[in-house]
Amino acid sequence: VQLQASGGGLVQAGGSLRLSCAATGTTFGIRAMSWYRQTPGKQRELVATISTDGDQNYADSVKGRFTISRNKPENTVLLQMTGLKSEDTAVYYCQAKVAVGSPRGLADFWGQGTQVTVSS
Repeated sequence: VQLQASGGGLVQAGGSLRLSCAATGTTFGIRAMSWYRQTPGKQRELVATISTDGDQNYADSVKGRFTISRNKPENTVLLQMTGLKSEDTAVYYCQAKVAVGSPRGLADFWGQGTQVTVSS
């Protein structure tokens, strides 16, 4: 599975951005898909997750501002970000949990990251 993230950029505080992540390759094993973010010197943190059934979970810091969605036939996951704050500035990564092996286990696949910069 290969993941290609796009949509990052520079935006003013209060603005919006939409991140997109497209999965290619052997995608039938994809289970949950997520967005993470990371700033220099800090651990990568989970932003939002969406299951195969569409169940969503969000970090407390983004609840009510970010929305994760998924187009399963197209193997894409979106992150709509509104009300952006300077503390949202980070490199955003998409991640897919993929069923692999026999017996089946879950492996993490990562996209290359896209920079989001929010100016105050």
